[in-house]
Amino acid sequence: MGRVIRAQRKGAGGIFRSINTHRKGAAKFRKLDYSERNGYVKGVVKEIIHDPGRGAPLAVVKFRHPYKFRQVEENFIAAEGMYTGQFVYCGKKADLTIGNVLPIGQMPEGTVICNVEEQSSDRGRIARASGLYATIVSHNPDEGKSRIKLPSGSKKVVSSQARAMVGIVAGGGRIDKPMMKAGRAYHKYKAKRNSWPKVRGVSMNPVDHPHGGGYHQHIGHASTVSRYAP
Repeated sequence: MGRVIRAQRKGAGGIFRSINTHRKGAAKFRKLDYSERNGYVKGVVKEIIHDPGRGAPLAVVKFRHPYKFRQVEENFIAAEGMYTGQFVYCGKKADLTIGNVLPIGQMPEGTVICNVEEQSSDRGRIARASGLYATIVSHNPDEGKSRIKLPSGSKKVVSSQARAMVGIVAGGGRIDKPMMKAGRAYHKYKAKRNSWPKVRGVSMNPVDHPHGGGYHQHIGHASTVSRYAP
């Protein structure tokens, strides 16, 4: 028996857990309530902040509590063009402006959107990384469904009640700048998780990896695996 390889050890926690010590909190839409379903709610962007381990910046948006005399703070994923002091409107009757959150069914076909809900009221699931966006392809009012094009290029049918933010996620072009040195990669992954540096399988010994060993660094068998392999 050889050693348990890295790919098998991942997922069990331990040294492979994500590092979330300095993170600013979950980035979500408001909880769906009566005022969003039937009208709109106004919030103001208090600041744009960096979230360690995330490429996209976050916008801290403050709303008035619907019933009590207090303010409620939400972390939104910032859309490109958002600024501090900007008014953000969330709800069925909000305008089609960058940074506003509307149900997909209220937006025309061809609208560029981000942080899209997969199911109504799940508070944002799709197109959340920096520079990403989805596009509304078509609506089917009879079934209450809408078709969107995902960042991968594939199409997906979601509920027309699912919300999305207008615009593309800020922080695009992040991967255009090369890392240049190992130290930058070290600090990048230090904030994310233990996934760097990656030692190649062919540079290991036979006990450590199926690709290890041999007088030259080579895999020694087909690198593709049958779907029906045990």
